[in-house]
Amino acid sequence: MLAIKNLHAGYDKIEVLHDINIVVPEGKIIVVIGRNGAGKSTLMNAISGLVKIKSGSILLDEKPLPSSPHKIVAQGIVQVPEGRRIFPSLTVNENLIMGGFLASRDQLLQRREEVFNNFPILKERVKQQAGTLSGGEQQMLAMGRGLMSKPKILLLDEPSLGLAPIVFNQVFDLVEKLNCEQNMTIVLVEQNASLALKMAYYAYVLENGQIVLEGTGKELIANPKVRAAYLGASEKELTEKV
Repeated sequence: MLAIKNLHAGYDKIEVLHDINIVVPEGKIIVVIGRNGAGKSTLMNAISGLVKIKSGSILLDEKPLPSSPHKIVAQGIVQVPEGRRIFPSLTVNENLIMGGFLASRDQLLQRREEVFNNFPILKERVKQQAGTLSGGEQQMLAMGRGLMSKPKILLLDEPSLGLAPIVFNQVFDLVEKLNCEQNMTIVLVEQNASLALKMAYYAYVLENGQIVLEGTGKELIANPKVRAAYLGASEKELTEKV
């Protein structure tokens, strides 16, 4: 279990996150929604060791996470960042190998085959430079690279951003598959709040660096404030359904 307790974090003297408390049970999908600038990516980066924690703690199985990103990866926490951030000058194969830098050669080959099973198009593009892939293919590669380290907890930051509907559906089908078939724990930050909340075991709403609402996915979908702010329900629609 991952537990974030009284977390304050940010950049230099700027505090972005204020007293964040989140629990991520093993084998569950936890969703964080919020507007642009709410602090969602900062939260993911704090978990990954990329943003300095000013106070509070992040615990994995009741033990503090190490401060260095590569040690956090070694403990099984891997982030697929917003904007993909693949290595554009490297091939698809080289990007995948970079994701499995802690694995043995045999493990690399096995995990790469698993990635190809999830994203067959990447096998067809294995020798192609990553920067020449389509946006959807780059997102598949970013996810595949994350999966190469065989994570216990996968952090997904806006995986649907800029994707065509067919790729969007493929990515989210994989998220559900990883959770259901491999019991993978997933923390999902997602702009498509409606879909994300339907998948969520539990969810949090982040505004101005603070948790302002929390509950099960169903509870937040039914919440008038969430529906008005994130699900596109108009005031008239909300009034008519009360």
